[in-house]
Amino acid sequence: MRFLALLRHPAARRGAGTAAALAAGLLLAFAGQARAQAQAPADPLAAPATAGDAEAADRVTVLDFDWLDAARSRAVPVRLYLPAESAAGAAATPLPLVVFSHGIGGSRRGYSYLGRHWAAQGYASLHLQHVGSDRTLWAGNPLLLAGRLQAAAQESEATARVRDLSFALDQLLAGPLAARIDANRIVAAGHSYGANTTLLAAGAEVQRGGQPLRLRDPRIKAAIVISAPPFYGESAPAQVLGHIGVPSLHITATEDVIRVPGYYSPAEDRMAVFEATGGLYKALAVFSGGSHSIFTDRAGTGGALLNPQVKAATQALSTAFLRSVFDGDSAALRLAGQRFGALLSRFTAP
Repeated sequence: MRFLALLRHPAARRGAGTAAALAAGLLLAFAGQARAQAQAPADPLAAPATAGDAEAADRVTVLDFDWLDAARSRAVPVRLYLPAESAAGAAATPLPLVVFSHGIGGSRRGYSYLGRHWAAQGYASLHLQHVGSDRTLWAGNPLLLAGRLQAAAQESEATARVRDLSFALDQLLAGPLAARIDANRIVAAGHSYGANTTLLAAGAEVQRGGQPLRLRDPRIKAAIVISAPPFYGESAPAQVLGHIGVPSLHITATEDVIRVPGYYSPAEDRMAVFEATGGLYKALAVFSGGSHSIFTDRAGTGGALLNPQVKAATQALSTAFLRSVFDGDSAALRLAGQRFGALLSRFTAP
């Protein structure tokens, strides 16, 4: 079971020379991305994505934990964003929690614009780092990058990521901060590979040896799915995703194309995931233009002007979804969709 597509590109049929040139170009592009990440500020909190986040940072506390799942001999580093008053112990009401899974090659430091925003709005946000598919993939010989990415996309790592999520919840809910978290109001969220992790934790199932592979964590009450790749190798998406019954918000863009050395997935795949996902309550927001990486912390991707606008809209839409799920505010998401209508190619909400 792979969670990213094998490279499907017209150049693959034009001979080894053209294919080699394409691979070299992709490798150089990702090597450049790795260098850019290495040169970025050590803490992304130093570079807020929007002006509103600059103010929000004053109302947010950030805590890092380096947990170890001894049963699997696997490290699970996490970053927890909390409203400042809750971190100080002043909050009387336990907080809803978003547990976030990064895309391939990411880390717990990523997607800080979401973590800070959610915490400023009164939610805790736990950002995982999956050590088998994290930022260490970019280190080493760039000519071997495709092999490292392929290894990170195998079934063993895909399932390990979901178990990282469940383990992290176990640790948080049994630790010293447990009283500040509402264990009955937990949402899984993720981008790209992390969206697949989210879908599996929310109830997606695949068949293995004639038996369903079930990784659902019953503590997950809703899902925020950003730029989800399809479940490649599975011929019937509805049979995989139809088992999901929790509310879900799907966010993507018309140019949300995945290009990773060895893999390719067109933007239409994101739509197919939405259509196949089960549940009576599901919403879809499709931005016009953009890119796959516009939803990361990287500035400028998908357009220098569009990038911060999409980030601000993603913050608002996801927060409205959380309010609709946890507070019963059924109008919040529809109003948010209307507010950002000029940026959206398609918007669907219950």
